[in-house]
Amino acid sequence: MTTRAKKEEVVPQAVSLNIYQKLHLAKQSMGKVIKNATNPHLKRNYADINSIIDTVEPILLDHGLLLIQPVKDDKVYTIVVDVENGDRFESFMTLPPITDAQKLGGAITYFRRYTLVSLLSLQAVDDDGHEASKAPKAKPTLDGDRWTKALKAVKDGRYTADDLKATYALTKEQEEQL
Repeated sequence: MTTRAKKEEVVPQAVSLNIYQKLHLAKQSMGKVIKNATNPHLKRNYADINSIIDTVEPILLDHGLLLIQPVKDDKVYTIVVDVENGDRFESFMTLPPITDAQKLGGAITYFRRYTLVSLLSLQAVDDDGHEASKAPKAKPTLDGDRWTKALKAVKDGRYTADDLKATYALTKEQEEQL
């Protein structure tokens, strides 16, 4: 009687990135937030909450990170959640005792903006229309020691080849090495 051992193909599992690795990748895609609004009292430009969210939320979502901003126990929270495993990091500010609903709403919006900017360490830039019309920022490159470390990270399972291709502008030779 002959038996044949059937060799099973082993498919490597995709290695899951932690929340900080995902944030690292997301931040590399984020540009500066455009100051799109003017404070009429102080005559100063600023990035309103919608501009900030429009800038960061699609990038966070692309990296499996969910942005939420609840108000709880007189605090305004900005929370980024890793949808894959539930890990999270947050920033919050305590609201002052305001009884006027309109002023309270303004304070909530202000605190949402500042907790988000602080949590993600965002930079803002004045814009007269030219910056917004420019082509998107080019992907960073990997050379020398950074390329060697990136290859090791792929080999060790901390990143995937697809993550590198999505995040960095790789040369043809680098893509062949992957």
